[in-house]
Amino acid sequence: MYEVTRRIGLDAGHRIPDHGSKCRHIHGHRYEVLATCCSNELIKAGEQRGMTIDFGFLKDEMVQEIEKPCDHSLIICADDRLLIERLGVDAEVVEKVRREGAGCVTHTADGMHIYVIDSPPTAENLARHWFHRLAPKVVARSEGNARLSRIRVFETPNCYADYPIGAREAAQV
Repeated sequence: MYEVTRRIGLDAGHRIPDHGSKCRHIHGHRYEVLATCCSNELIKAGEQRGMTIDFGFLKDEMVQEIEKPCDHSLIICADDRLLIERLGVDAEVVEKVRREGAGCVTHTADGMHIYVIDSPPTAENLARHWFHRLAPKVVARSEGNARLSRIRVFETPNCYADYPIGAREAAQV
């Protein structure tokens, strides 16, 4: 099994609405996101010959699916009523996120960049969310050769979350 990993970084704010301590307040992180892809074979022909997936292709997809919508944004949960109301997030955006389970970029009346997801924006939920956004892109960009096996989200230099948590889970995706 071959395995390659690419890293990107982004800055974003969030809050964990039900947290019993300081994380319930809006605060920010310098997230580091690592995407690990695996394949049983290397690509045999074309511009990716000898690769699991081209690092540049993987970076392009990570930027499109993770960095572009989330960098310098406030990431909030669709059921965070306090922020949804105070920021004036459109009810249609919230309903779309709940219905589709996907993230949605929106802007407040004063131009604030908001990214709404269907669960509290913990490192674990962000890893899962970004995994599901990126996984089909990895398959397409590697011409079916590679699979996304893990997203690792560093919330701080000392704390990270992985999704999925093992090879068995990666095989089921």
